[in-house]
Amino acid sequence: MPTDVRYPVGEFTMPAAVTAEMRAAAIAAIAALPSTMRDAVRGLSDAQLDTPYRPDGWTVRQVVHHVPDSHMNAFVRLKLALTEDNPTVKPYDEKAFAVLPDQRLPIDASLSILDGLHARWVAILRALTPQQFARPLYHPEIGAITVDYLVQSYGWHSRHHVAHITRLREREGW
Repeated sequence: MPTDVRYPVGEFTMPAAVTAEMRAAAIAAIAALPSTMRDAVRGLSDAQLDTPYRPDGWTVRQVVHHVPDSHMNAFVRLKLALTEDNPTVKPYDEKAFAVLPDQRLPIDASLSILDGLHARWVAILRALTPQQFARPLYHPEIGAITVDYLVQSYGWHSRHHVAHITRLREREGW
């Protein structure tokens, strides 16, 4: 188990080659995220939700709100990659997003977004052909990537942020 609280499941690394089994595992993590996130935050008080998961880190509430922000961007990037020829996708400033007023809302707003978003996202992912996983897109901060990259990175991202919360709960005895 990684000991760096910033990366409780380890840092993301894109495999040199992606197998059908690796795709299925990443899609399963994306599909499970709404449920695993709900489980991770179940029963937390407002004070606990407003606790940073690490020193100088986001609060649990900010993490919960960050995930649909990030995953909405990923969903749109996927759709662009599937419908356009090598689109350039727009980065966003996640740190600036994390301090906007909506980040102080009750977490149910973001948990509800995850339900619908992930249902749609997973429906597309489970229908893709091997050729579609190879479709290219360009991210100005990352470079040339593929749909496979999106799937692998967001499978990791789903596990990563849930682990921020569950590891905090373990450390705090919540």
